[in-house]
Amino acid sequence: MAQVSVRVDDEVKRNAEATLNAIGIPMSTAVNVFLKAVAREHRIPFELNADPFYSDSNMRHIKRGIEALDAGKGVEHELLEDD
Repeated sequence: MAQVSVRVDDEVKRNAEATLNAIGIPMSTAVNVFLKAVAREHRIPFELNADPFYSDSNMRHIKRGIEALDAGKGVEHELLEDD
């Protein structure tokens, strides 16, 4: 059997271990489940997304808003503050 060594942020490891302990499986089993799914499906077995804020459509919308403000159209709002 092969051994795989990876570097992981300490907090990520602690949080993952806590979750896996609650589920009742060791981390090595979870990693094996992940790798078997990758091999079987020929893909990462979950969806990966970039932050939707930076999507092309949102960036176009923001640019239109800036252009409208620069042209004297539109309304500038106060920034919202967290309570």
